[in-house]
Amino acid sequence: MKIDIPVKRAEKIINFIKSLNLDRKYQEKFTIQKIKNLSYINESLIHSSANSSVNYENLEFLGDAVLRLIASDFIKSKYPFMQVGERSELRSHLVSDQWLEQVGKKINIKSVLILGQKALNDSSASSTIQAEATEALIGALYETLNDLDSIKNWLIPFWEEKSEEILADPHRKNYKSALQEWSQSKGLSVPVYKTAEKDTKHANPKRFFCSVYIKNRSIGEGWGKSMKEAEKDAANNALKFLENFEFVS
Repeated sequence: MKIDIPVKRAEKIINFIKSLNLDRKYQEKFTIQKIKNLSYINESLIHSSANSSVNYENLEFLGDAVLRLIASDFIKSKYPFMQVGERSELRSHLVSDQWLEQVGKKINIKSVLILGQKALNDSSASSTIQAEATEALIGALYETLNDLDSIKNWLIPFWEEKSEEILADPHRKNYKSALQEWSQSKGLSVPVYKTAEKDTKHANPKRFFCSVYIKNRSIGEGWGKSMKEAEKDAANNALKFLENFEFVS
């Protein structure tokens, strides 16, 4: 089921597509004269709270498969001597919800999203919606263009930036795993995370506070919008502490 696209909406989508800096030959497929080509793009920008029948959920599913495939190809080409395990670890970052959210913010996908009142009133869902819609947009571009290289070329700058960030970090951003590995290598107990909610505002980066303990000793503290973020921050700070001070049990 498709829906008619008003001219003003079509023009807004066209301007959005232009801002993505796709190759010129692909941008030419998105015009008022070729308004049918805008249908998948429009669908990828509709949240289920606005339309339960036509929304981005199916395209998000497709986008996930497309994203994993072209991210794998990017890593293979960019890092030909990287071990398979390292490739898988890097790919997990390059297709993550966090990365998708970052891309969504950079392309300002929020400016073209159609949201229902429920979603508009739920500030805590904003990050998730931007990530999901960005993944759906990838699926929509594939449905429209039937071409993987055009999407990969568009995403390469985002991946290069993220890859440099990940590979520059000795722990590859997996702070909880790194802390547990350190603890086990020393014959110590598994780190214990104690997290408390300090604020009820969902978007507050200091909503949750966490302390991480080894053998009943706090070695790191952290904050986050979610329990997961707070635990990750605490583990990161614990690793920084252990780099500078010897743990005395």
